[in-house]
Order: sequence, then structure tokens, then C-alpha cells
Amino acid sequence: MIKEVIVVEGRDDIRAVKKALDCELIATGGFGFPKGVMERIKTAQEKRGVIIFTDPDFAGEKIRKKIVEQVPNCKHAFLPREDAIKDGDIGIENASPESILSALEKVRTQSIEDRKEFSQKDLIYNGLIGSENSSYKRDFLGKILGIGYGNSKQFLNRLNNYGVSRKEFEDALREL
Repeated sequence: MIKEVIVVEGRDDIRAVKKALDCELIATGGFGFPKGVMERIKTAQEKRGVIIFTDPDFAGEKIRKKIVEQVPNCKHAFLPREDAIKDGDIGIENASPESILSALEKVRTQSIEDRKEFSQKDLIYNGLIGSENSSYKRDFLGKILGIGYGNSKQFLNRLNNYGVSRKEFEDALREL
């Protein structure tokens, strides 16, 4: 059972998440955020906590960032891109209940302190930057670690800001 309120992008996402579990959700209505939505998210964070669960695409990342700027200490869930694609469309509404539950089981809290556990050297050394299959490796590790896919800069930020330990990182690399 999830006590936090899950924030998604739209009504179709709400339907998909409701198929996976019984929980309270708020839809942002896309990037525009209809009047009162941000206030509802702030209130939900104060009373129960919030899990941001946006689509694994550029718009989803922009929405996630917009919420984080105004609502501190949110938790984050990331759906792997291949679990969110149907007929060329990408979104949580396309995911199976199992994929949604799996993403929500790997929820991470964004750190407010500036953590520097990982550096660009870690990414280079492990082939996560600059090699032919770097993108694939970041995608694979992002799924295992529950931090989602990101370009090299985003991935490094997520490693540092979502509390990934050195041991978790090394264990995930061994699975690769």
C-alpha cells in the first residue's frame, strides 16, 4: 500500500495506475498545470508525501522538474521507456500493471544536499559515456537502480541526487 499521493500527467495515466493499485492520484494536465493543481500537490506533500511518476520522455522530465522547483522533498518513480511505448506513443498509460508496480517499488527520494558520490570519471571508466553502447548501459542501469534513463549529465545527477550507494551501483554494473 502506498501512502503518498502519486502525481501523473493525465487521466489516462490515472486509469493505468488505478489498474495496478488502489491509491490517490493527482493529474497535472500536462505541462500547463490547470489552476489549483500545484497547490493540490503542495498540500498533498505536506499531509502525505508525493511520488512524481511522469512519462519517460522530454515533456515528463520538464513536468518533474517544474514540480521539484516548487515542492521540495518529493519522491520519484521512473518507468522504463520500453514499458511505456505502444504504437509509437510513450506514456504511463501504455504500461502494464506489473511495470507500474515495479517502477513504484523502486521509488527514490531526491536529496536536498549536494552529494558528489559519483563523478564523470565513474561514468567514463564504466563505459556509461563515450562508448558505442553507453546509452544502452545507462538505460539498463537506470532500470535496475530505479532512477530511469537519462543522458550522461542527467544520469550522473540522478546517481548523486537519488541516494544511490556505491555498492548498489557496483552491483548493478555486475548485472550488466
